Amino acid sequence: MHVLHISAECYPMAKVGGLADVVGALPKYQNKKNILASVLVPMYRTKFLYDNEWELVHKGNANLADWFFEYSIIKLKTNKLGYDLYLLDINGLLDRENVYGYTDDIERFVAFQVATCNWVCSMETKPSILHCHDHQTALIPFISKHCAYYNQLSHIPTILTIHNAQYQGNFSWEKSVLLPNWDSWRHGLLDWHKQINSLAAGIRCADFVTTVSNSYLYEMRVHSNGLEKLFEYEKGKCYGILNGIDIDEWNPDSDKYIPAHFNKDTVNKKKPKMKAAFCNEIGLDANKPLFIFIGRFVHEKAADILVESIISSLYSTNFSINFYILGSGTTYIENDIRNTCQQFPNNVGCWIGYNESMGRKAYAAADYLLMPSRVEPCGLNQLYAMRYGTIPLVRDTGGLKDTVVDVADIDGFGFKFNHASVSDIVYTIHRATGMYYNDPNIFREIRKKIMGIDHSWESVVEAYNQLYKKLL
Repeated sequence: MHVLHISAECYPMAKVGGLADVVGALPKYQNKKNILASVLVPMYRTKFLYDNEWELVHKGNANLADWFFEYSIIKLKTNKLGYDLYLLDINGLLDRENVYGYTDDIERFVAFQVATCNWVCSMETKPSILHCHDHQTALIPFISKHCAYYNQLSHIPTILTIHNAQYQGNFSWEKSVLLPNWDSWRHGLLDWHKQINSLAAGIRCADFVTTVSNSYLYEMRVHSNGLEKLFEYEKGKCYGILNGIDIDEWNPDSDKYIPAHFNKDTVNKKKPKMKAAFCNEIGLDANKPLFIFIGRFVHEKAADILVESIISSLYSTNFSINFYILGSGTTYIENDIRNTCQQFPNNVGCWIGYNESMGRKAYAAADYLLMPSRVEPCGLNQLYAMRYGTIPLVRDTGGLKDTVVDVADIDGFGFKFNHASVSDIVYTIHRATGMYYNDPNIFREIRKKIMGIDHSWESVVEAYNQLYKKLL
């Protein structure tokens, strides 16, 4: 069995969000379980590209409407990632530093998908399964099954994994000429609300659809940015498989980014040293509980109410807590966070942008992670936090619901709240602060407990394996 994962992101080649972490780790653990898995992503001009050696494995031609272009496929020479990584290059479209954010993103990713199908057609031994990820590759099930030129791919099963249904890759019918020739009576497979909707097409045409937690699978049938009826109709072929994390990459006992290593047996002795070093670096008092927020500053992460929640918490606790915020996103939220750091320099620190080193140190140093997300298909941050002995405070939604049990419940180890509101967030921060100051023994027991919870990919791979066997 050979599974080809096709994605817009893959860590460490190109990362914007959790999609990259999943695509960068799942194939590694599949290969450990004797499932031959490889990955194909666009050849962005990233640091990883220039820091490694590659070999050319294929050159070909394809077209978007009347524009004919050449593409090339290169392969990482070493197997240091635990799987074969392939990059697809198209001059003028994919040869850019950033993954997203260009006015021609539709053309870029349609071309990527068309060239991918061309490459697979050229293979002497074709993959057993095409595993597509999110809307940037969701047209591949349609192209491979319903575009005449790609008839020879129609027998290859396809899986579409949805990491976030809020982003759907929709575009006007005027751009339908970008797609390879297809029969006009297939119009309904592409159309959703009088536009071509890449994600909707993938849901209709893929043999199986998976998403990254059971709770999110159910939630998409009631809240998925307009696709609710489609998810309800196609629920028979949809599966929820909770993401794992790469426990080799995310290991506080060997993490190259942190100066004080620890494990679940030494966490209560050594994590405070890590906290002291980090707080000294960012100018905060290590004797106060440290809450962190790491993520995108967007509405779905409830970042728009983050500043108000922090300020309200500071005043209501008499400034007995500290916050550290790392991320980027909406400009006005970034500015609000900067202003808050300047207003409360002794209690709030921040890093605007992406910084892997500061993120790792924050996970390792913090007492609590705050995730008030309005939408969270799986969530990886809470899994990373627990791996580093940091207790999660999460809204009861999606994958957060599936991975965190409130301390008030039997065998609980985190804090949950129902609404993405300032009042719910502040109340939950009060609960966590009370435990930190009033029940230090329980706090230490929970910190040790969460480090022992298994969220590795090894426990997840078998679920995918069973799905692949159904397809084959």
